[in-house]
Amino acid sequence: MSTHVYNRIALIGLGLIASSMAHAIRRGNLAQEITGYARSEATRETARQISLCDRVCDTAADAVKGADLVVLCVPVGAMGPVMEEIAPVLQPGATVSDVGSVKRHVIEAVQPHIPEGVHFVPAHPLAGTEHSGPEAGFAELYDNRWCLLVPVEGSDPDAVDRLRRLWEGMGANVDEMDADHHDLVLAVTSHAPHLIAYTMVGVADDLRRVTDSEVIKYSAAGFRDFTRIAASDPTMWRDVFLTNKDATLEILGRFTEELFALQRAIRTGDGDHLFDYFTRTRAIRRGIIEAGQDTAAPDFGRGGKP
Repeated sequence: MSTHVYNRIALIGLGLIASSMAHAIRRGNLAQEITGYARSEATRETARQISLCDRVCDTAADAVKGADLVVLCVPVGAMGPVMEEIAPVLQPGATVSDVGSVKRHVIEAVQPHIPEGVHFVPAHPLAGTEHSGPEAGFAELYDNRWCLLVPVEGSDPDAVDRLRRLWEGMGANVDEMDADHHDLVLAVTSHAPHLIAYTMVGVADDLRRVTDSEVIKYSAAGFRDFTRIAASDPTMWRDVFLTNKDATLEILGRFTEELFALQRAIRTGDGDHLFDYFTRTRAIRRGIIEAGQDTAAPDFGRGGKP
């Protein structure tokens, strides 16, 4: 019995997220055919060599012809132009989705180019590693991770349900969320932490009293985790901050206030404030483990995973 959710899925952009989708779709037998396109000829060649897709095409338009699902897996700043390019060849009844970690901007950039009779269902899988490229993907990336669907006004309920079934078939938990709320939640849980990690690694690099070799040699777990986050794709993260400006600045403002309060507590020797604050934040970590979104194992259980 076929478990196909779609006949043909086109992946536009062949990095970590798309390549993991390809592996997960194959694992679950969720599509009859997967086509792919990447802007870089070298990336397309790599994808062909590892047989990532059934067909890797040399243009985005070729990849989406006849597809009943098209997933934009390019940096959020590139989604509008890519959508404009593929719009004329989309088949009626097809669904266009994406995997961008900012939603309001993507909707504003993509929706004007969606042709009549084509469905648009934005999405965002909350999964990733610091690795990128078509060889970085693995089928288990989405297992027990969340994928947020962000239907737009007038989204077809059947198209939303079908996309939900695909993500669940790839192992994800699926929820729906409004675009502006999504962008605020992600500013807290992902965007601001990434900016802080980039900053902390940058501070270590600037602090010439600590030599590079010492930073690397004596890296404690906290700094190691910062470097893992700060190794993420620079193009993607540049676009995230430029396109989720308001929510990120709001959260960074709150972060700055909290940081000043902690500085004051350290300066004045207010141990009670520090103890209470750290006790409160510790509970968040326990909650994440209890929700099954991480493990208490050493190295967060990530040892050996790509």
